[in-house]
Parts: sequence; C-alpha cells; structure tokens
Amino acid sequence: MKPCAVTSCLVTLLLAAVLPAMAGSNGDAAQWLERMSAAMSQMTYQGTFVYVHGDEVEIMRITHVSDEEGVREHLVSISGLRREILRDSNGVRWVQGEDLQVMEDSAFTRSFFPEIPLGQTDQASASYRLELGPSERIAGHTGRKLKVIPKDKYRYGYTLWLEESSALLLKWELLDSDNRRLAKLMFTDLRLGSEVDVKELESTSQLKEYKILESSLPSSKGLSHGTPRWKPSELPTGFHLTAHRYVDQQNQKIFEHLVYSDGLAAISVYVESASGDALDQATGISRLGTTHAYSRVTDGVLITVVGDVPAITVQSIGNAVSLTSP
Repeated sequence: MKPCAVTSCLVTLLLAAVLPAMAGSNGDAAQWLERMSAAMSQMTYQGTFVYVHGDEVEIMRITHVSDEEGVREHLVSISGLRREILRDSNGVRWVQGEDLQVMEDSAFTRSFFPEIPLGQTDQASASYRLELGPSERIAGHTGRKLKVIPKDKYRYGYTLWLEESSALLLKWELLDSDNRRLAKLMFTDLRLGSEVDVKELESTSQLKEYKILESSLPSSKGLSHGTPRWKPSELPTGFHLTAHRYVDQQNQKIFEHLVYSDGLAAISVYVESASGDALDQATGISRLGTTHAYSRVTDGVLITVVGDVPAITVQSIGNAVSLTSP
C-alpha cells in the first residue's frame, strides 16, 4: 500500500479553555480519564458532532451501542465527502467517496471515535500531566474540563470536556507544543442509554451496492502473538507495542503492522515488500489534517509510520525501524 493510501485511509477513519483550573489533585484527574475510558467503550450513546481542523469543517453522526451482542458502532458523514463506517464483532467496513468504494478488515475492531483503551490510563498519566478545570454546558449536558498536557515534544496536548455523571466525552481540542489549537470536536446533540435509536446502526445504503476497493491489507488475518520481525530500535518515552500483525504470503510478499500507544496517542507502523514503482515513489513526511506520515524504503521493504502526533515522532520512529529477525 502506498504511503498516501495508508494516510488517507487512516485519516478517513479517524478518523482533542481559557479559565484557570479549579482545585483538584492529579489523582482526581486520572480518575476522570479512567472513567472516560470506560464510558466511551461500555456506554450506549448517539449524537451529532462537529469536527474542525484548519479551514475544514465536518459534521458526522455516531451511534454506539454496547449490549449483550457486543459493541456495534455506525458513523456517517452529514457534510463533505460521503463516508460511512460500520464496526461490530465481524470487524470494520468503511466507505468513502461518491463512487461508494468499500474496504473491509475483520481484524480491525478498535473504535474510530476518541477512545482510550481500558488499562492504559496509568500509562497515559506517565506521559502527560493532568489538570482538572471548571464545568461548561455542552449539547445540553454539563461537562467537566480536563487538560492533558504532554511532558515532551513527541505528542500533542488535549483539552477534554467530560459529561459530569458518566465522564462521556462531550468536547475535545487538540493542541500543539505552543498551545495552539490544531483541531476541535464537539457534540451538538447527544442521547444516552434508552434514548438511543438502535435503528441508526443500519447502513444508510445497501453495502452490496458498493464497489470493493482493492487493498494489500491482509484483512482476513488476525493479530499475531509472535515477536515482530521489523520494529523500531528505540521509541519516544512512554510508547509501547499494543498490537501486531504479520503475514508472509508464500515467502513472496510480507506485510507487518505494529501499533504503539502511550495510553492516549496511537501510532501505526507498516512494513511491506516493495518493488517496481514502490521503490521509486517519494518518501519523507506528509500531512493530512493533524495526522503525519513518514515513509522510507530500505532493504526491499517500504516502511510507513502514521499517527495523530507531531512530525518529529513519526520520523524518529520510522528511521529507527529495522529487521530484528529473519
């Protein structure tokens, strides 16, 4: 997969205050972060949110249901490029563009809406300083402000507003090292629990009408428990391996995917066999919205690092990736 394809694909899925902070210990703030982690994955909610990055404004609708059938999620764009994402126990299907191209990945099950994996909040506290702030009215709910301040230049900062009773995310701002806002996400309406219309989990169109988009992603392959063949020799402090996939297709083409996280930010490392045009394509840094990608070709493989992190982070990790075992 070419770097631009990886970037556009991930960004498609991707899809972070001005009053002085109120009194509150760092322990209290960490508890809010932990509650948010549980709420975003375990609660049932539905609403419309606005995502602003640069001069671009996108409006999307999300339905997230967690019940005896597991977690099911549906996102659909209301403005801009036509996009739709469906996630359930069978994996993910996502659609983009007016030609209704669809991609599938049965091994990818993580939410595309901001979510901190359970058990990683302590890890996040090691890489960020947390500060509680005042409350604010958002989408008909009262939200408590939580500032997440990075301890180094390798990650963005965040300002979160969490619903007071459940800690569900209501508003999110992403900040650079100079505290300038890079992106903003905010609910304009939000329903919780029994108020959610589960019919909105259904696709707005019939998936059989969509065109299957050719992809080199080994979508039928699950996660690997083995040791990565290719990996960074060093990482920015706080980042740890959280997921790994490796596929060797008849010893002719390899594909390896590693995910690193500091508990809040996530970075994907892709390693795949390169030949022909891939060996000649442009390498280096690229950017789409707040997501950076860095690519280079070495020893016959294309290495691509993608993440919603500063450019220096993906570049340093990409330059550190090497073959550790044949």
